[in-house]
Amino acid sequence: MVIVLKQDISENQKSNIKNILQTKNFKLNEIKGEESTILAAVGKMAMDPREVEVLEGVAKVIPISKPYKMASREFKPENTIVEVPNNRDQIIRVGGSRVVSIAGPCAVESRQQMMDAAEAVAKAGAVMLRGGAYKPRTSPYSFQGLGEEGLKYLKEAGDKFGLPVVTEVVAAEHLPVMEANGVDVYQVGARNMQNFELLKRLGKLGKPVILKRGLSATIEEWLMSAEYLLSSGTDKVILCERGIRTYERATRNTLDLSAIPVLRSMTHLPIIVDPSHALGVRDKIPPMALASIAAGADGIIVEVHCNPEKALSDAAQALYPSQFDKIMRDVEVLAPVVGKQVAHIRPAFEDSHEKIIDSTTIKSSGKIVVKQKPSCVYCGEKGAYAEMAVQQYFDGAANAEHVNSFDDIFQSVVDGKADFGMVPIENSTAGSIYNNYDNLTRFEDVSIIGAITLRIEHSLLAPKGATLESVKNVYSHPQALAQSSKFLKEGGWHLVDTISTASGAKFVSEKKSTENAAIANARNAEIYGLEILKQGIENNPNNYTRFVIIAANHVTEYSKKFTSEKPNMATFMFSTKNEAGALYNALGIFKDFGFNLNRLESRPIAGKPWSYWFYGDALIGEDVENPGEYVKNVMDKLKSTAADVRLLGIYKEIK
Repeated sequence: MVIVLKQDISENQKSNIKNILQTKNFKLNEIKGEESTILAAVGKMAMDPREVEVLEGVAKVIPISKPYKMASREFKPENTIVEVPNNRDQIIRVGGSRVVSIAGPCAVESRQQMMDAAEAVAKAGAVMLRGGAYKPRTSPYSFQGLGEEGLKYLKEAGDKFGLPVVTEVVAAEHLPVMEANGVDVYQVGARNMQNFELLKRLGKLGKPVILKRGLSATIEEWLMSAEYLLSSGTDKVILCERGIRTYERATRNTLDLSAIPVLRSMTHLPIIVDPSHALGVRDKIPPMALASIAAGADGIIVEVHCNPEKALSDAAQALYPSQFDKIMRDVEVLAPVVGKQVAHIRPAFEDSHEKIIDSTTIKSSGKIVVKQKPSCVYCGEKGAYAEMAVQQYFDGAANAEHVNSFDDIFQSVVDGKADFGMVPIENSTAGSIYNNYDNLTRFEDVSIIGAITLRIEHSLLAPKGATLESVKNVYSHPQALAQSSKFLKEGGWHLVDTISTASGAKFVSEKKSTENAAIANARNAEIYGLEILKQGIENNPNNYTRFVIIAANHVTEYSKKFTSEKPNMATFMFSTKNEAGALYNALGIFKDFGFNLNRLESRPIAGKPWSYWFYGDALIGEDVENPGEYVKNVMDKLKSTAADVRLLGIYKEIK
């Protein structure tokens, strides 16, 4: 059974509940989730759940009818996200809105082979490196793997390219040497799915485990094996569909893609697919890899070898690097269609030309040290208002780097290509920038860590020699054109949209035609060698744009540095239940807590017609001693009323 604890439960009350359950021979696991803290009591039902429900500190008791307890949706309604850190200060998350790819050869054959494979799959977009050091082969005369030597080659290659390593454990006695060699994710093969003693030993490590489905296992039997891992101590289990044995002989196995939607309703665990072992035929793997993503899988694990014809095992199903690269490019296109984004590995510092160019050289203890500045990406060209916001917010302590779209800002931060992103969220005259509200929903791996409001003052800029009379075309961002509509109406010019105000200024500068002009801030005149024909042309002088600064959820040294001030703002989003008064009840919570809600915005939920996210900004009073705890209490209460709640950030806003 699942015991949901009250939010204000004392440690004495919790200890009393545990003691009572343990005397009844229940095995207990305490889990602190997003919505509440629960105790999972696993064992033979030796007491009436109503006896537990009346204990002090218990909110409710949920009996679990399924034979698999901790793997069931009853145990945990929300999806589990399995986190796997790499050596680049990044956390790879399996589950949720991400698509992950794991790739590498079937077996580790040599150091050079692993280096070549790791480089190839990393370049194509893999986020983890697979390779077998111990191989359970059908024939005792087949290649059995390099053992510990293979583990060393695997880990070295993974570390060089920022890829956590995945390898199969075939026997419990191998666990100590695998742990000593830094295996990040342990894979349990189909033949060992019901090796329960191995599962119990493996679960005690508390490490991420990929559990493959047995050759003839039912979905329930598969979940019961996952239960062994969960009940033994790990909460990081990833299910892997790899095909089951049927009478069909055209492929190695039969890939059961129907298992993915079926599992979604049965378990909270993430699900990936191995089309390599299912198909066993190289050219049949790519379409099934894409079909897996379309069916809702959280990722794929495939075999890739730089010289498949020379592979010591499973040569027929090993993909060429070019084939894997094509799969990943296709997945990039497919993922947004199913509401997901492809996970990427952040580049190493030495791979970033801009960071090396803009680094600061200092002397420390007689040694030369290169101190890297963090990077903050913005949309547009140099001179854009967003670039000004970067300079003002970071006060020169971060490099401003431009990208071509708002989506690119979020993707760059998620991928680790940038440390921060400067995102315009609303304008005092033109209203909300809805694309970025939607991006805050789509990209689950970012949080708001700060905000700044910038005054917007537009000028009409043109090449030297131009006059108001010579101008025929005006280039600028659509919002800048709208904000200067009164002035533009008087001129009667042809208006052309650009990515940003600075992009328009850059274009006009390059064309060098006195018939062209741009609307941008006056700083662009100096940057692009233009003249100011008219300054202060915006309709309303009280024109301000609010920018939020985003960072990846894994906290880096840079994030800590720029989030040390006491927060004065919180941003969150929630959806309401389909019942009368649902929004009214949710808003009442803010009043009860004295939470000053100063903005509420609604956006449609993708894939759910007539359902909406509500985005809220709330001021945190100066008298609040612990803003984080205060906001958490409000969000916890909101979760009891709303259908879904997500905190987007607690941060300091600069006016």
